[in-house]
Order: sequence, then structure tokens, then C-alpha cells
Amino acid sequence: MSNQNNREELNRAKQAWEEKVNKALEKYPERKEFKLDSGLEVDKVYDPLTMEGFDYLEQLNWPGEYPFTRGIQPTMYRGRLWTMRQYAGYGSAEETNERFRYLLDQGQTGLSVAFDLPTQIGYDSDHPLARGEVGKVGVAVDSLADIEILMEKIPLDQVSTSMTINAPAAVLLAMYTAVAEKQGISMEQLKGTIQNDILKEYVARGTYIFPPRESMRLVVDIFAFAGEKIPSWNTISISGYHIREAGSTAVQEVAFTLGNAIAYVEAALEAGLEVDRFAPRLSFFFNAHSNFFEEVAKFRAARRIWARLMKERFGAQNPRSMMLRFHTQTAGCTLTAQQPDVNLMRVAFQALSAVLGGTQSLHTNSRDEALALPSEQSVLLALRTQQVIAHEIGVTDTADPLGGSYYIEELTNHIETEANRYLERIDEIGGAVEAIDTGFIQQEIQASAYRYQKEVEEQKRIVVGVNRFTESGEQPIDLLKMDPATSHRQVERLKEVRLSRKQGEVASALQELRKAAQGEDNLMPYILTAVKAYATLGEICGALRDVFGEYQQHVNL
Repeated sequence: MSNQNNREELNRAKQAWEEKVNKALEKYPERKEFKLDSGLEVDKVYDPLTMEGFDYLEQLNWPGEYPFTRGIQPTMYRGRLWTMRQYAGYGSAEETNERFRYLLDQGQTGLSVAFDLPTQIGYDSDHPLARGEVGKVGVAVDSLADIEILMEKIPLDQVSTSMTINAPAAVLLAMYTAVAEKQGISMEQLKGTIQNDILKEYVARGTYIFPPRESMRLVVDIFAFAGEKIPSWNTISISGYHIREAGSTAVQEVAFTLGNAIAYVEAALEAGLEVDRFAPRLSFFFNAHSNFFEEVAKFRAARRIWARLMKERFGAQNPRSMMLRFHTQTAGCTLTAQQPDVNLMRVAFQALSAVLGGTQSLHTNSRDEALALPSEQSVLLALRTQQVIAHEIGVTDTADPLGGSYYIEELTNHIETEANRYLERIDEIGGAVEAIDTGFIQQEIQASAYRYQKEVEEQKRIVVGVNRFTESGEQPIDLLKMDPATSHRQVERLKEVRLSRKQGEVASALQELRKAAQGEDNLMPYILTAVKAYATLGEICGALRDVFGEYQQHVNL
């Protein structure tokens, strides 16, 4: 029988099947609408007819081969598991160091540092704006002395460290390299990632300091400095995670993240860097949300879009420049204060989608994060979730185990198509920076967040324990309690650092940094000199504020 006859027979069979299904579904009028967050209506079933014109040999390729839809490594997890990198940080450097060493003892394979809010926006712990925030949502870091304590007894030549820091990223990277030097470890031996993704701060998080142009200069300075001095360091982690947490859809997460990535590549090229020198060290950071299959398809689509962008738009020749390597964190915004133990299941399914989507690194949230910073018991359960996925359920045995599923392939194609439409729109506006400045990206995210919340309130979207299956009496769990004296101790240590350092060296280093900021030199060496003199984070950022000024968010009333 010819292929045409096969297709006609399959079409008749599907029509007959749909008639039976439609008749049966008349009994369930409330179950008529099934849509993804991005608006795609989900079909009752996916089959070769759904995938009209889909060529498996052309689209799927092989894992480890362009366009990397099926993964960036041919062996995937049969060769090496993802890095289990639990995000941690609270209170003082001593407390966070203790948590790091505990997690490493429990089988964590990489560190991920959370900084408190004053650190993220370049203020020392004794600044008036830091009052009440020191050590609350991450570890407080004021000077090199804090990083020395934070990394005490942790072999930096053996552990990969990720630092979630953006506006003052250059300062924290300088501190980390200085601590390594004190441990007798060269920059060439260091492995890790600095987030350094300032553009998403203007649309999703708000921990910016300087205007976009000056911020982009610092980003590119890190590219150039690390490319020469720290060759195994990921110079940026371009984040869709925070865009998704702000309320975007999966399609918007991919599009706006890659739109920002394009802006970084263009800025680096304009600064004279060669694409195949810096692009292999670009990395990404995505959210693993709750629609399981959509998330798997999102990761696959993002890889394919990025590979084609780097090859066709930027002319990259090195396959590593085309590989979208990414860290994943499960969706904090889906965790509920109600029935917190249910969060364990949410996190497990979200983590599984990241693994099936081919992540290189993973953080699993803790059940109590809607209530407090994670307790030791909760963070251990979160780590054990990753270990069960890795070692017990068989999903690491083959590369891209869901590849070839009609549904997954259709979703992958849909997300690729819709994300590319957004990228075309961003290009029409003038690029990501202009799209941010005009408010286009912010408005798209806000509209999506509003739709989502409205669906929850109208019970069109069920959230277990919140708008359905609720309980009157909640089961209490033990929460992490912060020591109220932490802030006072941190300020006292900062005073001791200022008294014990050589003030002339600090003043000279800060003045040289100001002069360099007025010119075109790479600022990383000047920042490193200031850090080694024990200039504080606030002083270094203050010197740059003197030259760059501060960014003021535009508010549309």
C-alpha cells in the first residue's frame, strides 16, 4: 500500500475515533478546554497527522550534534550526571559555609551562592538602606574577609561554584579569584559561573545599580578578562528563571532570555571580541515550571533556536559556541505556604522535566521556601530528590528519552515558532535593550502574570491546597530561625576590616578605578586591586556610581 493510501486510511480511522471521543466527552462539559500557558490549545491526541510535514531525520538528528535539540552531549547522562548544585546562603559567611560543607558531605556536586539584598545592589551592611535586610535572603558579603570565611576549607580547585550576582558581579568574581590565590590556586584552575545577567534585572528582579550601557560594559569586561585569565569559567548565566518567576509564559521565557543573549553577543562583538573566543563560555539559567511536557519541549526548543542563531546570525564556527548549556531551578513561584509537604511532589516533577529536557545543572527547591529560608531537613530532602531521579528511576539510561513523541515534537516546534516571532518583534524594536527601555518586555510579562492569577482566582487553574482540596488546619513544620544578632555581628566585622587595612592603598585603588571608569580600560584588574586591598563592596560600587550614576526605573502612571 502506498504512503498516500496509508495516510488516507489513518485519517479515516482518526475521524472515526474523534467522533467517538467527542460523543463521550459530552458527559464532561467542564473538561472541554485544555491550553498551555502560552495559549496553545492541546489536541486530544498527537499522531503522524498532527505532525504534518514533520521529517524526523531532518529535525531530530542525534544527541550531541547540531542543532542539539536532543542534547549537547552524545552520551548525555550515561557519561556524566548533571551537577547537583543546591542554591544556598543566609545570615553570615560562617553559617553559609557550614551549610555548604553539609551539602557537600551529603553528595551535592557543586556550590551555588545566594547573596543578601544589600550585597546584590552594592551596599555595605552598615548602609542605612541595608537596615533590616542583612543576611535575610542570602549571605552578607562586604569585603574579601567575608569570602575568605565563606570558602574556608572548601577546595576551590575541586568544586565548581555558581554565584547569583549581577550588578556587582565583577566585584564578587574578583573576590573569589583573590580567595583562590590565597589558597594557592591559580585562576586557570577555577571552575564555576557568575550570573552577570544585568538585562533581566531591569525587567524581572530590580537588583540593578548602573544604567544599561554602563552595566553592559562591565558584562563585556568580565567576558574579556575571564576569557584570558579564567578559561574554564562561565562568564554569564543568561537567566530566564527570573523572567518566568515574574509571570512569563514558557514561550516568553525562551524568547526574552535569548533576546538578552543576542544583546550580550552583539555588545561583545562591538567591543572587538571574537565570537568563538567568548561564546563557548556563555551559559543559561532556566525555570522548571509545572506543565511537565511543555517544560521538556521548552528546553529542547531553546537549544535548537540558540544553535541556529549562533551559526546563522553570528557566524560561529566552533560547535561549542552553538551549544546552549543551562542550569535549571525548580519554580519557586509555584510553591505554596498551604500544605507545604505537597511542594515535595511539585519539585520532584519539575526536576524530572529538567532532566528529561537535558539540563547540565540543577537546583531543587525546598518544601518550606514559601514560608522561610530552607531548613537543613528540607534542603536535604530537596537534594535527595535529585539523587533519586539520578539513580533509581531509569531516566538517565538513554539520551532524550521523550524524543520522537508526537506530543513533545509538536510542542517543541510550537515553542520554537512562537519564540522566534517574539525575537523578530524585539529586532524590529531595536534589540533587547531598546525593548526593555520602551517597556515592551515588561508589559508582555505583566499581561501574562495577570492572566495566570485571574485563572487561579476564577478556579480555571487548579492549585492544590490553595483554591481546591484545602484544609482548615495546617500541619506545622519546623522552620529555619534567623539569629537576630547576625546583622550586628556583620557590621562589627566590617568595622574591624576598615580599621585593620591600609587606608592609603584603599584610597589609591578606588581613585584608580574611578579614572579607569572614565576611560575605556577593562575594569576587572582595577576592581581586583581594590578587592585585594580590602576595599568594601559598597566602596567599590560607590566609586563606579560616582562615574556611571544610578539607573532610575521608568514608571508609567
